[in-house]
Amino acid sequence: MARFYGSLKGNRGQATRTGTKKSGIEGHIRGWDVGTKVRCFVNEDGNDVVAVFLTSGSHGRMHDVLLGEFTEKDIQQI
Repeated sequence: MARFYGSLKGNRGQATRTGTKKSGIEGHIRGWDVGTKVRCFVNEDGNDVVAVFLTSGSHGRMHDVLLGEFTEKDIQQI
């Protein structure tokens, strides 16, 4: 059963993917020099985590930079 769901839309339409508790799900949307990677996974406490990274895009000249990790607790604080 899917725990995570992702969608992406481009010039060929929309594509979707699912991820389980074990597999998680990850997406990387990028230009040549800048991009963002989002990873969803279940942490050791059983909570869903969304990790957001800044990337150097397809060029890939630097390591990904973690911008933050977020859980349901963060949403409750908004």
